[in-house]
Amino acid sequence: MPTNRTVDVYSDLSLTLTEAGSGRPCLILHGGGGPATVAGIAARFAETLHTITPTHPGWNGAPRPAWLTGIDDLALAYLHLLQDLKLRDVLVIGSSLGGWTAADMAVRDTAGLITGLVLIDPAGVHVESEPITDFFALDAAGLAEYAWHDSARYYVDPADIPTEQLALREANQATLRELAGNPYMHDPKLLRRLGRVDVPALVLWGESDRIVTPAYGAAYAEAFGNGRLEIIPEAGHLPQIEQPEATFALIDAYLKPGT
Repeated sequence: MPTNRTVDVYSDLSLTLTEAGSGRPCLILHGGGGPATVAGIAARFAETLHTITPTHPGWNGAPRPAWLTGIDDLALAYLHLLQDLKLRDVLVIGSSLGGWTAADMAVRDTAGLITGLVLIDPAGVHVESEPITDFFALDAAGLAEYAWHDSARYYVDPADIPTEQLALREANQATLRELAGNPYMHDPKLLRRLGRVDVPALVLWGESDRIVTPAYGAAYAEAFGNGRLEIIPEAGHLPQIEQPEATFALIDAYLKPGT
């Protein structure tokens, strides 16, 4: 049964964690859509791992100190969390913005706490030939078209969203813009730095993702010292939601000893 707790990382930053399961620690980092986008991952892998799913500062009403203005700040906070909890042999799974955060953690992990990386359609690097779609400029229908393979199934008319939930989504988007809006959704230095990361990195990509394309994903995976790209058919930016079984099977294979 999942439990929640709050951990003070700094005097002015507390993180809310949802935990379940036991075994190897697995930090699961959500993207701009919030913790719900990785809830299925957490539930599935709590069967064999100790899953730790934070809510990023600024999402779903979680407080964000004024100094936390970039993904580098977020990555360092999570590294310090791992240190404070005395965790070792950590698997980090990150989706979208969470994947970018995981990659940024890996390049800064001088203590060797992280021993596994699974990045699902992450942003965070600059690929000259594959620009990241400016989803801030899209309306709800356009975003659904770019983000999902089956956009008709997952599109929700904003007029049908309760006022409180819509306000929460807008606040989440404002935080996303603050942390990743300038430069837009990338760190110009990150791609070059990934070559120093020799932790095995599984990079998963929805074949129909038009926010960050599979070609972008190929460049991302190739930049790692030990990266591998796997394409998931009939999925967009969140394959863990559109094609959960295919996504989980690839992660299971990655976790299997000797693979």
